[in-house]
Amino acid sequence: MQPDGCLSFDGVDDEAFDGVFRALADPSRRKLLDRLNAVNGQTLRQLCDGLTMARQSVSKHLAVLESAGLITTTRRGREKLHYLNAEPVNAIADRWLGRYARARASALADLKTALEQAPMTSTEFAYTTYIKTTPERLWEALTTPEFTRQYWGISLESTWEVGAPVVWGMGDVIMDDPDHQVVLESKPFERLAYAWHTLTDDFAKAVDLGGEQLTAWRAEPRSKVTFTLEPMGELVKLTVIHDDFMKGSAILPEISQGWPSILSNLKTLLETGEPLPNLT
Repeated sequence: MQPDGCLSFDGVDDEAFDGVFRALADPSRRKLLDRLNAVNGQTLRQLCDGLTMARQSVSKHLAVLESAGLITTTRRGREKLHYLNAEPVNAIADRWLGRYARARASALADLKTALEQAPMTSTEFAYTTYIKTTPERLWEALTTPEFTRQYWGISLESTWEVGAPVVWGMGDVIMDDPDHQVVLESKPFERLAYAWHTLTDDFAKAVDLGGEQLTAWRAEPRSKVTFTLEPMGELVKLTVIHDDFMKGSAILPEISQGWPSILSNLKTLLETGEPLPNLT
């Protein structure tokens, strides 16, 4: 959870940016970010392995990173998993450092790039953002084709009951696989998960995907995406976990580059009424 008064990175609240810079200033915390950049979704025990820091010190550093928004966490059974989150660094680079010479900010620009690129050893992607909206409105934006077309460029249609098919549409292209593109979890206004779409011939043709790349992508297991919505005063904390990728996935790097733009577009649409230009 981020500190009071700096939950959103949209405005000019210096406390929000100060928290990120303070978190990044410590070499031990940067080392923990490096470890998550190498292998995302680690437990506290895994992050402690090979470090000279005491477990309690690692836990405190992780709490600072989570407070600054640089990592996000989720529970899987009894385990608490830690994921790298690029959103605060994106916010600084795009909305604050743009006022100054980018050349002087090359170190942060390099970090921004590193955070957005999922390494080949990772098998999942995670991203957290804070949106000034309500859980009901955000749920509507995630589950109605009128909304998804605006910030994503695709339509998603379903009854959103567990086991129901999710029909993906992109213009005239329908990516329809009712036996496999299904809702996996559905708790309105709190949590939603569904299987990722099938790489149909029509989809491959629409995005100019073919040859060895298409063959390799089709050989991979089906992934899933999970959205968790947590109300925080006037904001909703949205955490997106896209997982079930195999090691060395060729699809994951593409997914990891696409999600930050989609989620930034969603955030802007809900907060301003208009999507970002040239993203859909």
